[in-house]
Amino acid sequence: MAVTNKEFEFCGVNHLALVCKDMARTVEFYRDILGMPLTKTIDLPGGRGQHFFFDIGNGDALAFFWFPGAPEAVPGVSAPEALPTKGNFMSAHGSMNHIAINVPAERFDEYYDRLVEKGVEVTKKLNHDDSPAQSSDDLHEGVFVRSVYFFDPDGVCLEFAAWTKVFDDSDVAHDPVRADGTKADGMITRRTPVPAE
Repeated sequence: MAVTNKEFEFCGVNHLALVCKDMARTVEFYRDILGMPLTKTIDLPGGRGQHFFFDIGNGDALAFFWFPGAPEAVPGVSAPEALPTKGNFMSAHGSMNHIAINVPAERFDEYYDRLVEKGVEVTKKLNHDDSPAQSSDDLHEGVFVRSVYFFDPDGVCLEFAAWTKVFDDSDVAHDPVRADGTKADGMITRRTPVPAE
């Protein structure tokens, strides 16, 4: 489904900036385990820390700050405390829950095996579909994306995601929920609310 932004010409994500506890350990994980090229390194002026950039493909970058004296992470608040299927995956408002990195669908199984071989703790393969469970152990025609989740050394949740379907209008079919838990009926579906009896 081709969707055009009439307000701004966006060209994808330039970079997403996260904070790490140990830049050397971050380089070892992202460059040496995941193979992301390190494209730019910066020592911040006045001893305020470092800022490193890794290439994640398609002209996009994943960047990390290291700040001396930064507060410790708070799993379950600033990021999920557990991987999907392994515990509480919720995080606080305004937090970054996870980063999904697009991988080719035809190489998904190979990449899953490669993560396991490198000693990365991963979830099972999740084949997301529109079933009540929203995931299947089997790859079938209704699967729209395949996922595997894992943590980096600082507890940042990462996902390798492989799209398996081209979306159409039928894929945008749910009205959003407001902060108080009520649905914004008709906002997406354009239905009028059903009166209560």
